[in-house]
Amino acid sequence: MFLYLLSILSLIVQAVFVTLAIAAGLYYLAELVEEYTVMAKYVISWTVVATTVIHLALIAFEDIPLYLNGLGLLQQLFHAFLLRDFPVFRLTSVTFICAVLNLILHHYCAFKYFGSMYYGFSEVLAYFTLCLWVVPFALFVSLSANDYVLPTTGERQHLLGENNVVTDYLSQKAKRYSLLSFFSFAKDSILPQRHKKAF
Repeated sequence: MFLYLLSILSLIVQAVFVTLAIAAGLYYLAELVEEYTVMAKYVISWTVVATTVIHLALIAFEDIPLYLNGLGLLQQLFHAFLLRDFPVFRLTSVTFICAVLNLILHHYCAFKYFGSMYYGFSEVLAYFTLCLWVVPFALFVSLSANDYVLPTTGERQHLLGENNVVTDYLSQKAKRYSLLSFFSFAKDSILPQRHKKAF
């Protein structure tokens, strides 16, 4: 009985460590994307191409239904359109809303298909990871890169107030919430701060 209680305690400790590791990894990836936005766009673009090739290979070599791969190819087309303005994401744009709705529909159809047909767990996980989650996860991590893009006078949004690009940008920036700002807040509020000694 005591060993059973220890196993429950060890599972809780492992869950805490895994959660901290994922949070640290997301924080690091968000900082990398902010630092190297051009490289991030390059990597995400090639990930979209690789996912498209995977869907075409599934059409050629597997018995997965055509509508499922068609939804995947349509999703990659939406991702390619979203990458045109990278790192700027407009959450109210038609492309973004269509990409989210298509992703939800693709998940629903994939769950329904893999629930009715027998595939090994590793095969199902491979499909969901490579065909459904990789590119949206990369785009989610890169949402915070938009906060550090310098404004230009050629932006499509109307300027507020006195036609001052920098003032308007900073006033809008103060209201933004991003993945990196959330992790920065969590780091500052949870972890103890070290202060350097002044000699």
